[in-house]
Amino acid sequence: MNDVAFECRKCGNCCRPRGYVRLRDGETDRIAAHVGMPADEFTRRYTRITEDRAGLSLVERADGACVFLSAAAECAIQSVKPKQCRDFPVTWSYPGFEKFCRAMEKE
Repeated sequence: MNDVAFECRKCGNCCRPRGYVRLRDGETDRIAAHVGMPADEFTRRYTRITEDRAGLSLVERADGACVFLSAAAECAIQSVKPKQCRDFPVTWSYPGFEKFCRAMEKE
């Protein structure tokens, strides 16, 4: 995937499917500071333990979208978004992601 030309169109489609957005060390504190709340409050409100109990993940809205995806399809935590989000789909992806990623559409 690293050889693929990619320019994000900021459609927000990658933030809509259900699934984990795993948080790495330091990301919880960074995002909490960005949204202006203590890390423990942020953790209670915006994270959950992953099923494998290996870490924390951001919660989703009822429709499956990331809790930080705005109505205008913008990331409310863009400047501090998790590495998993920053790396998609350049350094990781999954079969079928091209069906919803507008950056992969032919012009």
